[in-house]
Amino acid sequence: MSTWRGSPSVKGSTETMRMLLLTCVSVGITFTWGVEMTYCTPYLLSLGLTKGQTSLVWVAGPLSGLIVQPIIGVVADQSKSRWGRRRPVIVIGSIITALALMALGFTKEIVAYFIWDPTYARACTIAVAVLSLYCVDFAINAVMSCARSLVVDTLPIQKQQSGAAWASRMGSLGHIIGYGMGAIDLLQLFGTSLGDTQFKQLTVIAALGMLVTSSVTCWAVTERVLVTVRPDPRRQSGRFKVVRQIVSTLITLPPRIRAICYAVFWSWIGWFPFIIYSSTWVGETYFRYDVPADTRDSSDALGDMGRIGSTALTVYSTVTFISAWILPPFIRAPEDNTFTHRPPASIASLVETVNKYKPDLLSAWIASHLMFALAMFLTPFAASFRFATVLVALCGIPWSIAMWAPTTFLGVEVNKLSGAPDPILSTSSIEMRFVNEPAAGAVEEVTTAGNSSTGELSGIYFGILNIYTTIPQFIATFMSSIVFAILEPGKSPELATDAHPSEHAKTDGPNAIAVCMFIGAISSLVAAYATAKMRDI
Repeated sequence: MSTWRGSPSVKGSTETMRMLLLTCVSVGITFTWGVEMTYCTPYLLSLGLTKGQTSLVWVAGPLSGLIVQPIIGVVADQSKSRWGRRRPVIVIGSIITALALMALGFTKEIVAYFIWDPTYARACTIAVAVLSLYCVDFAINAVMSCARSLVVDTLPIQKQQSGAAWASRMGSLGHIIGYGMGAIDLLQLFGTSLGDTQFKQLTVIAALGMLVTSSVTCWAVTERVLVTVRPDPRRQSGRFKVVRQIVSTLITLPPRIRAICYAVFWSWIGWFPFIIYSSTWVGETYFRYDVPADTRDSSDALGDMGRIGSTALTVYSTVTFISAWILPPFIRAPEDNTFTHRPPASIASLVETVNKYKPDLLSAWIASHLMFALAMFLTPFAASFRFATVLVALCGIPWSIAMWAPTTFLGVEVNKLSGAPDPILSTSSIEMRFVNEPAAGAVEEVTTAGNSSTGELSGIYFGILNIYTTIPQFIATFMSSIVFAILEPGKSPELATDAHPSEHAKTDGPNAIAVCMFIGAISSLVAAYATAKMRDI
């Protein structure tokens, strides 16, 4: 076995406070994603890119996930830093993310400072914007990888579903804040103190949010320090040892982990077009069917589209947030078969009745695939932004489950592979304090030493899970580019201007984004089948 120094701990006198602090960084991550998802597509379109070119730019997301998360996972797994394995990466990644966000928001000003020729400046503005977007995606993927592993490393096995649910809750809160701010006219609220456009002000706020939330988590959590690494035949040596280790682990995945990855693979072919384009789709639906004729030629169509899309996504995130709170207590966790909960005698009969009818997490995950598929099948038929908003909002329920179901299953499997001690056998009162409410007079910082697994392999396995998340994004991006090339080969007709009449296109045909999401619904049905197959493993 590997040898360790110290014990993992989280500041806070209650379990709720410890969970809040442990997953606080998720707020900053999803806040940043929310700003990027809401505004970057119309922002890139406003710079002069076509929809097809924009879909290729979004390769940044899956590319960064495919490269960064597995490599960072392996490197962090073997890190012997005295600050721990995950927190140094979170700090460095958050700083890079904040700087790249600022560059993305103020791209035109940065380019104008160095270049005066308008034609050359326009091309350079697009290049800097795309480069900044890539930097944001690469850095935030590193933060996200270590944030997920930090939860697995710190919590005991029977708290893996609770930790994943808390990460989903905090992530939903970040989305609500991000989309809510996007729906507000920030220029009217703050003036021009943070920038002279909505997008600039959002990038500044997102950069500050990323730094603050990651600082809170890193301050609150103490990691155990890796001293020596246990021998592993898959661990490689040489110049490309990290890559070889990833490939070796990928080839030899345990059957149940591979089944989890297959389910995630098919589900993300459906989710990626929704995540990237749903905000733009709602905004385009508004301009196509609902916008008053006298305001159709708005001077800030980009801002109008962003606010309409943000409003829809704010509702969606609120549904996700509420679902993340309500659903977990009514869904049976994977480890409930081996861990016996002991409710107070006064409510024992009620708890037993509720538990009898609880669906298991696998059934809930299957249902989430089917619900998402139904919503996406209806997207081409949306003829008002209100109906489009309803469809987007309904997807908050399956998204909530999609955020913690695979993480929970993988966290349990990884902890089993790490040789975690059985928490049921632990008798130390202070060790069990992370499982139950703290005893009266508990100290502020509570350790979980004997009750937490090492999470030794969490980095590489979560990195591999992310490979199965990112490859579908390449597939979905390729699919989207073909659909856009056929249905809407120019810029978005809703953003077309009189200065560029070639950008105009008819809007009486099917919306290209809706068609992409319809195709994704078919993949979600396959995901439901792949998830159901996990019962046989």
